Amino acid sequence: MTTTPDAPAAAATDDHAFAAWAATVAGDLLTEVRTQGLQGRELKDAGDRAAHELLMELCAQHRPGDAVMSEESTASIQDQARLSASRVWIIDPLDGTREFSEPPRDDWAVHVALWEDGELVAGAVAQPGLATTFDTGTPPLLAPRTSERPRIAVSRTRPPAFVEGLAEELGADLVPMGSAGAKVISVVRDVTDAYVHAGGQYEWDSAAPVAVARAAGLHTSRIDGSPLVYNQEDVLLPDLVVCRPELADAILDYVRRTGVE
Repeated sequence: MTTTPDAPAAAATDDHAFAAWAATVAGDLLTEVRTQGLQGRELKDAGDRAAHELLMELCAQHRPGDAVMSEESTASIQDQARLSASRVWIIDPLDGTREFSEPPRDDWAVHVALWEDGELVAGAVAQPGLATTFDTGTPPLLAPRTSERPRIAVSRTRPPAFVEGLAEELGADLVPMGSAGAKVISVVRDVTDAYVHAGGQYEWDSAAPVAVARAAGLHTSRIDGSPLVYNQEDVLLPDLVVCRPELADAILDYVRRTGVE
């Protein structure tokens, strides 16, 4: 383990600042791991392990009274105490492990989100490949849409079949990329206009990106339009829609009419 970095003063009391700092320093560590000459599975495992250990240490040191759920800790996922906790950090130490292991790809991320009393109240998505962390403390401004045709972010490896029909109906283009966080943030960045997923995900895949997307003014929901709910006993959260507000009705209407599940 590398030396634990010093926290900025604001992170002591401000959850937005803590989320942004923790995600950023984990991203910095992952960037270092990427330069160690590892490849394939060794690089993936080293990245997962290093970022997880650092984030767990930072949470224990700076938010000792809070529960933590990390993708890389089965114990934290199965811990029943988090279900009665009022504050739970939901983290994905390395979202887009495949892309991380394929330098120089930049579509991978670190997710840090805080759930408090039923709601996502803070979150940060670090994208080291862009040298940027997007967070709820300084919400990104939703840029004006610059593309005449809508653009829908989809998985590089397992895009939902129904999205092709949706794209045809909306006259949209599909934009493949890795990392759920990168896809959500691509909507904020005006790289895409929507991310529609129904291929299976977990809470840590979307908690931080959804917190940032909401802060930026984007629509976020399940594909049936119902709310996204976090810190559940079953952490499977298999589908979501994140999109520019003006596209939400058309996307949700298509789902209703076609019976997508």
